[in-house]
Amino acid sequence: MTSTQSGMLSGKTALVTGSTSGIGRSIAEALAAQGANLVINGFGEADEIEAIRSEIAATCGVEVAYDGADMSEPDEIERMVAQARQRFGGVDILVNNAGIQHTAPLEEFPVERWDAIVAINLSACFHTTRHVVANMKARGWGRIVNIASVQGLIGSIHKAAYVAAKHGVVGLTKVTALETATSGVTCNAICPGWVLTPLVQKQVDAKAEQEGLSNEAAKRKLVGERMPSERFTTAEQLGGLAVFLCSPAADNMTGISLPVDGAWIAQ
Repeated sequence: MTSTQSGMLSGKTALVTGSTSGIGRSIAEALAAQGANLVINGFGEADEIEAIRSEIAATCGVEVAYDGADMSEPDEIERMVAQARQRFGGVDILVNNAGIQHTAPLEEFPVERWDAIVAINLSACFHTTRHVVANMKARGWGRIVNIASVQGLIGSIHKAAYVAAKHGVVGLTKVTALETATSGVTCNAICPGWVLTPLVQKQVDAKAEQEGLSNEAAKRKLVGERMPSERFTTAEQLGGLAVFLCSPAADNMTGISLPVDGAWIAQ
């Protein structure tokens, strides 16, 4: 990242949920590098979150606020958006990234995990969107980027709640795009395949140890089971795509779901 106060998104404010680590953090950093002020959100240790907040602010020369709203709680989402509006005047860019996962066969899937996954992965997208979209339409400009998944386009065993929620995100994206089509607001979904996050790296390490492989060989084997490219998507690439969707080049791109999946669904 390089410091910028006159980037493409200068004067805009972006709210990125689930942005204290992983994909969300990379997207937040990419938007800030283009001059957007930020509201970051997510869980973590207070001192670590403050270090992230202050680093982005100093590096990019933008204002960065943190809000610890629990994305499973509609009242907290409403408060977070209201505070963002009070501090920055509104939310110009919304990135719905917060998500959780649990795997189990249907007949064994814990009801409380289903409820939590649907609440955070899908319902939170609805609540954030409904609280920002009127202001975006009134301003005549807005960008909503929903981080779905390749599994919002296909199915996968033992992931009933996640697959259902991500399919729901894709559907919500289409409806939002249709309802804002003439307003200057766009809504699109990004659908990543395997992304090399710290959690996935642990799976790679375990596979390397179990099968006596080098770390690089374990990565290729794990990814290659689904992604013909045999390469992970990086969080930084997703950040770049989010920036593109906020650019003038994407002014007439809306309602689409963009797979970033190394040809996973091309098979």
